[in-house]
Amino acid sequence: MSIFLSNPTLLRNGFRTLMFLTPSVSISYSTCSVLSSDDSRRKKWRQPVVSALELGGVKIAKDDVVKEDPTNNVPDSIFSKLGMQLHRRPTHPLGILKNAIFDYFDTNYPNKFDKFDDLCPIVSAKENFDDVLVPADHVSRSYNDTYYVDSETVLRCHTSAHQAELLRKGHTHFLVIGDVYRRDSIDATHYPVFHQMEGVRVFSPNDWEASGMDATSYAAGDLKTCLEGLASHLFGAVEMRWVDTYFPFTNPSFELEIYFQDKWLEVLGCGVTEQEILKRSGKTDNVAWAFGLGLERLAMVLFDIPDIRLFWSSDERFTSQFLKGELGTKFKPYSKYPPCFKDMSFWLSDSFTENNLCEIVRGVAGDLVEEVRLIDNFTNKKGMTSHCYRIAYRSMERSLTDDEINELQWNVRDQVQSKLNVVLR
Repeated sequence: MSIFLSNPTLLRNGFRTLMFLTPSVSISYSTCSVLSSDDSRRKKWRQPVVSALELGGVKIAKDDVVKEDPTNNVPDSIFSKLGMQLHRRPTHPLGILKNAIFDYFDTNYPNKFDKFDDLCPIVSAKENFDDVLVPADHVSRSYNDTYYVDSETVLRCHTSAHQAELLRKGHTHFLVIGDVYRRDSIDATHYPVFHQMEGVRVFSPNDWEASGMDATSYAAGDLKTCLEGLASHLFGAVEMRWVDTYFPFTNPSFELEIYFQDKWLEVLGCGVTEQEILKRSGKTDNVAWAFGLGLERLAMVLFDIPDIRLFWSSDERFTSQFLKGELGTKFKPYSKYPPCFKDMSFWLSDSFTENNLCEIVRGVAGDLVEEVRLIDNFTNKKGMTSHCYRIAYRSMERSLTDDEINELQWNVRDQVQSKLNVVLR
């Protein structure tokens, strides 16, 4: 499942790679909406760059995703990433990695696994959470962590959002890859849009009964054999180890780690699917396994890419370095522009969250912001808490001017004060 988590408290980098929908998108300039929405609340784009996208054969108007709804927290900057489909570009590092994984399954399981890399990333909250047994009080359901289109619709947080639907449609072996969306911190390895791959295999009683093993042990053994082979396919002859862990949707659950470049690296999360998920999909006599992996996480290691923002670069100095089918080409840095650091201190309000701060900074500075880091905090005798954050600005393509950075910082300060109800110091 695409929601395997290393940190069970967050659907974030954990089963960081399981997501079910990936948009196949063409850009259009017609306003064709398909999501249920109240037309009386719809507004026109404030920045009319593109009026509609076609995702997985479904046309989506911007008004359907970024709208005047009290539960909507999708900014223009996130809508602009819908339809980019980096994983479907054969010469992009993510596309190269995706195809290498597909090659492994095609070679070792010919004509077995159905592949989906063109599913719409707009899903129901039920599909994203309930169908994969995410608890009702899980922190990942909060508006602080997830992008909500409205109270019942989200931008998928993981590819597992499509698992139940595919199982109900009769698919028993499938891979799902696509873009997923999570409100997150700002640094070299985190970005609010990233890409996951999920794999599922369903077994019938005939598969395990002849082995003399119980169903769960049979599925777990097959899972480990499959994924050890995948790790060898991607990384070569490396030492591996399995770590027991917890995910709400699998039992037992595991993480696969490899010893690579003199350290242990987590590759993916996986496990034997909870029977409740199968029962809800009408597969009461079956067992299944599922795994999920994050493409950016692995691609940064395989291609030596130091900053996650580079995956979104259109600079030819980046894009021209990679060729179709060449896994592991080492990225050659083409520039090292200096960062500029700006500090900002403020007294917190009760509703303050760091994710909300990062959303504002990204909304103002876009990919010019490299990192937002808490460098100091204290609480005074009156019980008021102050935080000081250091914001690093750096372009991947050019030097930033002092005037440009100062304007960004003043805009950040203004919006932080007005939107987060903090008191600047």
